[in-house]
Amino acid sequence: MQAFTLPDFYLPYPARINPNLEGTRAHSTEWARRMGMLDTEKPGGGLVWTEEDLSAMDYALMCAYTHPDCDGPTLDLITDWYVWVFFFDDHFLEQFKYSRDLDGARNYLDRLELFMTEDGEEPPEPENPAEAGLEDLWARTVPAMSPAWRDRFRTSTHNLMVESMWELDNIDRGRIANPIEYIQMRRRVGGAPWSANLIEYAARAEIPAGLAGTRPLRVLTDTFADAVHLRNDLFSYQREVREEGENSNAVLVFERFLDCPTQDAAELVNDLLTSRLQQFENTAVTEIPALLAEYGAAPHERTAVLAYAKGLQDWQAGGHEWHAKSSRYMNEEVSGGTGFGPSGLGTAGINLAPGARPRASAHSHVPFTPTGPLPLPEVYLPYPFRMSPHLDDAREYAVGWARRMGMFDSVPGVEAGGVWDERRFRGLDLAHCASMIHADASPGQLYLSADWLAWGTYGDDYFPVVFGAGRNLAAAKACNDRLPAFMPLDAGETPEPANALERGLADLWRRTAGPMPGFARRRFRAAVEDMTASWLWELANQAQNRIPDPVDYVEMRRRTFGSDMTIGLARLAHADEVPEHLYQTRVLRELETSAQDYACFTNDLYSYQKEVEYEGEVHNMVLVVEKFLNTDRLHARDLVVKLMEQRMRQFETLVEEGLPALFEEHDVDDPVREILTRHADGLKDWMAGIREWHDRCVRYQEPELRRLRESAIPSTVFAFLPSGPGTTTIRSLARRAG
Repeated sequence: MQAFTLPDFYLPYPARINPNLEGTRAHSTEWARRMGMLDTEKPGGGLVWTEEDLSAMDYALMCAYTHPDCDGPTLDLITDWYVWVFFFDDHFLEQFKYSRDLDGARNYLDRLELFMTEDGEEPPEPENPAEAGLEDLWARTVPAMSPAWRDRFRTSTHNLMVESMWELDNIDRGRIANPIEYIQMRRRVGGAPWSANLIEYAARAEIPAGLAGTRPLRVLTDTFADAVHLRNDLFSYQREVREEGENSNAVLVFERFLDCPTQDAAELVNDLLTSRLQQFENTAVTEIPALLAEYGAAPHERTAVLAYAKGLQDWQAGGHEWHAKSSRYMNEEVSGGTGFGPSGLGTAGINLAPGARPRASAHSHVPFTPTGPLPLPEVYLPYPFRMSPHLDDAREYAVGWARRMGMFDSVPGVEAGGVWDERRFRGLDLAHCASMIHADASPGQLYLSADWLAWGTYGDDYFPVVFGAGRNLAAAKACNDRLPAFMPLDAGETPEPANALERGLADLWRRTAGPMPGFARRRFRAAVEDMTASWLWELANQAQNRIPDPVDYVEMRRRTFGSDMTIGLARLAHADEVPEHLYQTRVLRELETSAQDYACFTNDLYSYQKEVEYEGEVHNMVLVVEKFLNTDRLHARDLVVKLMEQRMRQFETLVEEGLPALFEEHDVDDPVREILTRHADGLKDWMAGIREWHDRCVRYQEPELRRLRESAIPSTVFAFLPSGPGTTTIRSLARRAG
């Protein structure tokens, strides 16, 4: 009996099939036999795969559905890749997941890496079918692609192999990941980014190197990956969780986190799958055309990007069709997502009923809805805050710096003055926050930290006040486009600043980047640019009255909060001492993102009334959960608090167990161990200090919100009220309201 009834799926694209299917079926079976995949024994007896197993799983059918337009030889090669990756997964399962042989698993994965050679390198002699298959496929694939594509494909192949250790470790501990960790790690171990690379090959649609790292292309790939993985988790729950004892499955993650029945968890996973597909569509329609225009993409580059997007759509449609047919999955009575309207080939794209609720919920929010203060429950925080002895001096210095930069001046086009005045700035007390997140800083370092917090907070307030009222996204982008000029990589001259935002950045860059080596400047400037670009993302969502997709919100929230930038600033003190590859390991990535999420969600709890009631904002984790789950704000608040606790406990485990294991695995020397241990301690101070600052700061307290509403200093609420002739009465009533 099935564990649950499969939900109605959102299927906006029709599935098509490649006419070269039969030839590829014969080819893939022969190739698997030649690589030795049909003769490999399990440790306990029997074969990992028989020819009958391979035939029933029918990976040629999957590839014919997911790559409907490529020629026969290309379909053969793509199918061989999928035969290899599924064999690797099953072989790894038999060899190491059941036996919990962690050392053997690491050695197995280390050897596989050697078969993804650079030009001129020779791989070792293969010792098993996974190695033989990878050697053969690498040699047949990479000559046709650019070095940039090879690097991306090598990274995604590395991730899906190496991060298998995360799954193995969780099984060994009996540990089920929290939802955020799961989505992040599933991308790496699940293989869909790897599939996206193969789409570039199959569709002859290699993404231009200059565009590959941009937000729109990254979101297309990430939403594709998440949708592929969530769909797979729904179909594979029965086999993985009930039969094989796996615990890396989104249905199980939701089941445990929400403490709900399996059927309810499956429905919510499907809602998230739908939301990710709709995020894909929104990005393709609103962000990709703007990206191509901004970069002046050549015709062949535009064609490649659009063909890539179409290839991702084809893969989604074909992947669903294959899951519905393959013997590998639970697919009895599977719905094609056609509960309403016409059915049959070519009609899925017009059948939108299964996706109606997530899409409608995202756009149905009524801005400025009265909420009252959000009651704050106990939130788990095991670390005490510490305070710098230089706080009083830093407070006075910060006021003088903000005044010199012009942050208290009036701003053209802003009703009734400027963004801040001195009273408001003193109430923010950002020096207090800096004194806790950098408790051991010298006076000069503390001043710099407080000024960066002031500049980032001013920019966060500046963009909606100055550009939000008229939905003037073009002017906002022009403002943002000027900012890199005030962060010259050679630490040289900058243009004449036109406003406080530019003046403050020029001053901070001179004081911060001067002592940095060149590579550190590039890295830090990228972190600042990511933060300022996220302000444009917020404005675009406000213009659409669109509550962000939950995954997109979490990932962008780290940038809007400035957490990537502030943590990056801390890293740069030892930029030339810690090998960069260590920061790319799972332990350090998750250590930083779990701390970031805890701090970001702390802000969202405290700022709920300010943002939702007083500013008409849609960017708040409580509101995102409220709308996604169609629940009330108190239940949404409790889930955010629970997620914070799980991220904090994950952080604790990584500090206590993950870091020591990382040091041993990578043979880290004592000086670097000390630096990374201090880095973890700094993250503890960062979270504790941010929490204490929110407790003390007037920025989120109702009396201050009422004062700003009634005063001449505009709160961001006025940025989203109508302006122009005939709107004075509306704005006067808003000021008197409450």
